[in-house]
Parts: sequence; C-alpha cells; structure tokens
Amino acid sequence: MGNVRRKMCGTIFAGLAMAAVYPFHLAFPVTSLANARAFYGGLLGCPEGRSSAAWVDFDLFGHQIVAHRAPAEAARHAATSAVDGDDVPVRHFGVVLPMEDWQALADRLSQAGVKFVIEPHIRFKGEVGEQATMFFLDPCGNALEFKAFKDIGRLFAK
Repeated sequence: MGNVRRKMCGTIFAGLAMAAVYPFHLAFPVTSLANARAFYGGLLGCPEGRSSAAWVDFDLFGHQIVAHRAPAEAARHAATSAVDGDDVPVRHFGVVLPMEDWQALADRLSQAGVKFVIEPHIRFKGEVGEQATMFFLDPCGNALEFKAFKDIGRLFAK
C-alpha cells in the first residue's frame, strides 16, 4: 500500500507525450468528515492536506479534492445516464489511471469489500474509446469513477 500512497500524488503518466496537466480542484459534500477521512485517506490512500472543523483537503493523484461537511447536500444525486449498457451516475468524479494501476485499485477495492455501482469491466469494446471502468460510492453517497485506457493517447479520440 505504500507504493499506492506515493502514486496518489505527483504525475502518474510520467514520460508520456501529453500536454501539461494542471491539478483540478473539486469540492463536494459529505455527511461526515470522519467517514471521508477513512475512505479517501484510509481506503484510497489520499494524503490529507489542510482541514478545519467543516472541511478537509485530500491529494487525489495530484488533484485537490475537498470534502465539505454538508449532510443536507450529500447524496442528493440519484440521476443516471445510459452509457454502453450501464446506468452511470450522472454526478461523479474520478481519475484516469494507467491500466496496471487501475487493475491494482480494482483488486484492492474488491478485497476491501467495496460494493460497486458498476463492476470493473471494459466498456466500448473494440471501439476507439475502449476503456476499463468502475464506479462505486464513498460512505456519503458520492459516486466515483476510475478508468484506464490501453492507449492513453485515445483519451479524447473520436
């Protein structure tokens, strides 16, 4: 798990011919900061940044995500959209990983007993957008998607 923690920060596609990627910032509601810390810090291995009694920062693969305690706002997003035969949670976030890191995460989550909204699988088989994907919820009801491409150069291919 130590290696996974180190991969959570910094560049994960080092050496690839990609344009500079700037870290994004995402704030989202949670019902409990303790549950958010256990999930993002513990299970996913995201290093914790600044915090207060109302919010906590995490480093999610070099991106800043901020869990804000807002119980009334959390889990208010049940809408789904059909994507390649799956009902994808419309409101979700996540990271595109190298394929071997995606598989390691899928295995770790499965071993930890995480209930998947959409089980790890390959979507758009044989098409230009073929990708590995999985969806699951944090303990506060926020949907996360992690995906991977055999060829990261096809991330935005049509």
